[in-house]
Amino acid sequence: MDLEFGDVLAARDVVYRHLPPTPMWSYPVLNETVGATVFVKHENAQPVGAFKVRGGLTLLDAMSPDDRKRGIVTWSTGNHAQSLAYASSVFGAACTVVMPGTASTAKAAAVRGHGAEVVLTGDDLEAAQRYAEALADRTRARLVSPGDTPELLAGVGTLYLEILEAQPELDAIVVPIGSGTGAGAATVVARELAPGCKVFGVQSASSPAAYDSWQAGELVNRPNRTRVAGLATGRGYELPQRLLRTGLADFLLVTDDEIDAARRRLAADAHTLAEGAGAAALAAVLGRPDLFAGRRVAVVCTGGNADATELSGLQEL
Repeated sequence: MDLEFGDVLAARDVVYRHLPPTPMWSYPVLNETVGATVFVKHENAQPVGAFKVRGGLTLLDAMSPDDRKRGIVTWSTGNHAQSLAYASSVFGAACTVVMPGTASTAKAAAVRGHGAEVVLTGDDLEAAQRYAEALADRTRARLVSPGDTPELLAGVGTLYLEILEAQPELDAIVVPIGSGTGAGAATVVARELAPGCKVFGVQSASSPAAYDSWQAGELVNRPNRTRVAGLATGRGYELPQRLLRTGLADFLLVTDDEIDAARRRLAADAHTLAEGAGAAALAAVLGRPDLFAGRRVAVVCTGGNADATELSGLQEL
């Protein structure tokens, strides 16, 4: 199943029953630093601190009462987990999230705080996925893929409606990519509302599975070495990749150090606490003046769930 623009419009009705639009601001000092007019879309202002909550609400709304009763099972390192836990609490559904044993204690606690069950197992996200698949098969709960679930893409697409309705003359939207749900949805919305606006994806060079899948035209697995949890994806996902292949203007890689520098820049110039993934879009804009200088650019701060190490690093500015 693909994602259509009408799916995003329908999702907006669902999302707006639960959440207000998030702010988007332009900051003069940041613009001067970047050499472009930059609009920061503040998805860090969501109740779970990240954009994915839009998709979680859209998914749970679409499920039947019987399916909600059986519950959902998913795997995640953080923001996707919080999104489904939050949405499940809104709709009274059972939710189990499988996380790697190395997952952040604070993020696991946040998921539990929304009423979900957390299972910590394995050394990486791939091991967590295998456990989640077996658990869903055994319990008959719905298995929810972080990347290949159309309702999730429809929900996150609503943030791009907000961006382009507020700033229809944008030259570019820059989107961090883990699984690629946000960037995939962005291409669908931009094609309909602003075909002249280019969508750029950004991923950490230390975990380039989505980038290499896009380049190769087929799904590939890659080592997952980034310290940026929201971009730590070791494989490509089919549905986002189909959308990215036809709608992405370019796919950029940045280093983890460049992402850290962008987090500090957001804190200093835009009064914004961003987790690593939430600063990746700005890192790409800072690193590629040939693409963005003098342009009107939206960067999506996808999340603000900075961990203790990220918080301590802000002092280096």
